[in-house]
Order: sequence, then C-alpha cells, then structure tokens
Amino acid sequence: MNQFTTLTSRVIVLPTNDIDTDQIIPARFLKTTDKVGLGANLFADWRYREDGSPVPEFILNLPESQGAQVLLTGHNFGCGSSREHAPWALSGWGFRAVISTTFADIFRNNALKNGLLPVIVDAKTHQGMIDLFTELPRAELTIDLAAQELCLPNGLVVSFPIDPFSKTCLLQGTDELGYILGMSEKIAEYERTAVGDQPHAARSQE
Repeated sequence: MNQFTTLTSRVIVLPTNDIDTDQIIPARFLKTTDKVGLGANLFADWRYREDGSPVPEFILNLPESQGAQVLLTGHNFGCGSSREHAPWALSGWGFRAVISTTFADIFRNNALKNGLLPVIVDAKTHQGMIDLFTELPRAELTIDLAAQELCLPNGLVVSFPIDPFSKTCLLQGTDELGYILGMSEKIAEYERTAVGDQPHAARSQE
C-alpha cells in the first residue's frame, strides 16, 4: 500500500450527492480481480458515450483535471454495494483522497485498506470548498495526515477525523497484515513471556 503523509494537489469538484459504487465503477467491469486498468473505467457511464468516445464536458475529461489527486464530492459518497473495486478504480485514476461530509461505512473501510484517504468535513466547510475550487479550479490544497488537517488556498485550516489504527497504517504505507507482521518480534516475545508465566508450562517441562 502506498504511504500517505502529506499531499498537495489540485481538486476535482464532483458535487453530486449519493454517488453509489455502481456509478463509481459499473458492475460490468467487476469480472476482474486485478486492480490494473480499473482507473480507465472510473465513472464510465458518465465519462463515455455509448460509442465509447469521451464526454467532453465531464469533469474527469477536462484538461485542467488531469493530474489532480483529490476528489471533492457530494454527501453520502460510496453508498450501495460493498465492491472493493470502487476504491481500486479511484486510486487507479490517480486519486489519493476523497472529501465529503459522509461516506458509506463499507466504502470508507475499503478505501482505508487500499491507501485511499476518505476525508470528512462539516457541511459548511464542504460548501465553502465546493465554491472555492469551482471558482479556482487550478488552486491547490494540502492534506497533512499526521496533523489531520486540510490547508486550503484561502488560508483556512480544517481538521478532520480518522481512527488511530488506519492513520498509522497509512502513514507507514502498510495494510493490516503488514502491520501485524511488523510486530512479529513483539508478538513472539509476548508469547514467550505469557507461556512462561503459566503454572502448567513449568510442570509440562519437568
């Protein structure tokens, strides 16, 4: 998993509410278990016409959107089915973070496990950011994960929540299994100590 510490990026504004996982990555693209190539199909039903040609006015197809790594979207992002392909597709396109007022719980957990940072802000801040980055599409924000802060181009600094374990994994660039394996020496020491403290352990060795 890619490490996440700080990120400075332009922002893509897609303020639609209740974007579900089938809109993020349509079901016809779920046959693969490989992450490679899913970014090309992100928001496929909005990005492409029936003949496969791009929809010029869709936000991801605009020249100024290329290279942006932060998606600012509407309320209740990632609702619907639990498909892990949704954060895969977002990461595959190049997004490192998604900002909303609320996320579906399963999507949020899948995102965190795949190195995609879901950032929750309050409704007033959210609307202010939509207005700001719509007016200034080339403006950048900075996400500081260690401080749990968004630094906006107008000077505003906004705090955001994240659970300590997910934060640690993102800062270290490791998933749950990698975190456990990284503690293998401490686990082994605990097991040696725990076994040694058991009365039956001494008897069994006599």
